[in-house]
Amino acid sequence: MSRDGDPDTPDLDRFAPVVARTRSIHHPIAPVAYDCVKLIFVRAGSAILLSEFGEKPVTIGDVVMLGANTLCGSEPECSITVTTLYLDHDYVVDQVFWQYAAQLADRWDAQDFAEKLYSEPAQILQLGEDQAGMLMPWLDELVALSIDGPSPERFYRLQALLFAVLDIVTPYVRTTTMRRTPRQRKSTRPGLPHHRRFAPLRSEARAAAHLLREQPTLRWTLRELAGAVHLSPSQLGRVFVEAYGATPMTYLTTLRAELLARLLRETNLPIEVAMGEVGWRSRGHAARLFRQAVGVTPTRYRQLSRDEGDV
Repeated sequence: MSRDGDPDTPDLDRFAPVVARTRSIHHPIAPVAYDCVKLIFVRAGSAILLSEFGEKPVTIGDVVMLGANTLCGSEPECSITVTTLYLDHDYVVDQVFWQYAAQLADRWDAQDFAEKLYSEPAQILQLGEDQAGMLMPWLDELVALSIDGPSPERFYRLQALLFAVLDIVTPYVRTTTMRRTPRQRKSTRPGLPHHRRFAPLRSEARAAAHLLREQPTLRWTLRELAGAVHLSPSQLGRVFVEAYGATPMTYLTTLRAELLARLLRETNLPIEVAMGEVGWRSRGHAARLFRQAVGVTPTRYRQLSRDEGDV
């Protein structure tokens, strides 16, 4: 039995950004929610779906799109066979970021944007039997690639198949009309990826980044860093953001968060001592910056890393 209590749900305990499974359902399934995006392709049979859109029938050629944490159940009419794509939420947000990179600042901005763009978390997409039939060989190969767990050697093939499927499906997805320009970007917060241009980096920006990487524990100020590379603070701020998509101090915060994460994973140093090792003197300040960059507190991060090591 799966973690959500559905006996027909496949084992999804092994982490992968994309998992595909095909199954036949012969009995009603109570509404359940997943912490991922789901695309459910109806291959045979029919059912009545129970979700935020109420009770609606689905049949061959239909695709059910469910956002993360969206309840959905089904009552098969005799039986229904489906292929389900489970897409990690962060992986989907990354795709949105790169799709709209000219208009977005970072992952957090992309997440907010995606929530507004795809404001209907439960949709039935009526591709039709012929259009959906084109997808079946790709879906079968996705299932074959993911059935034995994630394979780094076939990752790009899996992505190519997924993107081919999404290229057919996404024109049917209802989105909310949004007008965005680069000027509407939110201020960049710690974390990657940041929006960057493919252009040569100025030597001063590279030199400043090198100093921060080599000596992240120093009590750097923007004025001191600018003096070290022979620019004014305002000039350094401008060329550094153009090069790395973040201010020098935000870049330093990210470096320290990465170093602290490594210490939390690989050593038994007390958390406050580890914070000092990476250049943070105030535990409260460090915990706040680490959470902004990583998404969880240092204590929770250490707990999660150790739990993963015990699996």
